[in-house]
Amino acid sequence: MIDAHPPEPALTAHAPAARFDCLAGIYRWMEYLTFGPYLARCRLAFLSRVLGCRRAVVFGDGDGRFTARLLRANPGVEIDAVDASPAMLDALLCRAGGDAIRVHPYRADARDWLPGNVQYDLVVSHFFLDCLTTGEIAALAARIRRVVSPSARWVISEFAKPQGWYGRLAAGPVVWFLYRAFGVMTGLKVRRLPDHASALRAVGFTLGMRQTWLHGLLASEFWHLSRDEAGEI
Repeated sequence: MIDAHPPEPALTAHAPAARFDCLAGIYRWMEYLTFGPYLARCRLAFLSRVLGCRRAVVFGDGDGRFTARLLRANPGVEIDAVDASPAMLDALLCRAGGDAIRVHPYRADARDWLPGNVQYDLVVSHFFLDCLTTGEIAALAARIRRVVSPSARWVISEFAKPQGWYGRLAAGPVVWFLYRAFGVMTGLKVRRLPDHASALRAVGFTLGMRQTWLHGLLASEFWHLSRDEAGEI
């Protein structure tokens, strides 16, 4: 289970966005050196379940490996890619290759980004929500809820802190170190895992499936609108 905290109030003036430009060229190698193939497995865990989607919004996909795979696997999808880092967006478009024509990049802080007149049937946030506070996720989820279709899915990959001795003695220190390291490298101000599950449930999403790796340190989740909420778009 994720180490949940009471929801934090949404900020009227939030901290500056973390600066990930400096990591764009080395992000993939940093990932492999620290967690090997497991972050990639998290991102791709539910890819086969979203191949029928037609309009997706992807938040903070880093150098774009998931976006490129989704574009290749689903030739009918169009993707709005939201990222505050221009270098990461450039890397994403480069990795998409010829499929980049179906990507609409938005250089924006997701906490301030306002969706246009679209209806998404897929929302993706891989290793992104843990850069926000619970209150910021709640505000983002409320905005997204207004622009999704009744059949919308939200696919999430995140670090987690499982309960028990492993969470206290292994996963907890790893998460602590990652937050401090990214704080130094990028200026990230968040220092603890948010409770994204409560934020999604509050706007009508239901957790359908969850897979974990490394004894619960990494988690992939597949969310969908509950039947009652799906009828109230």
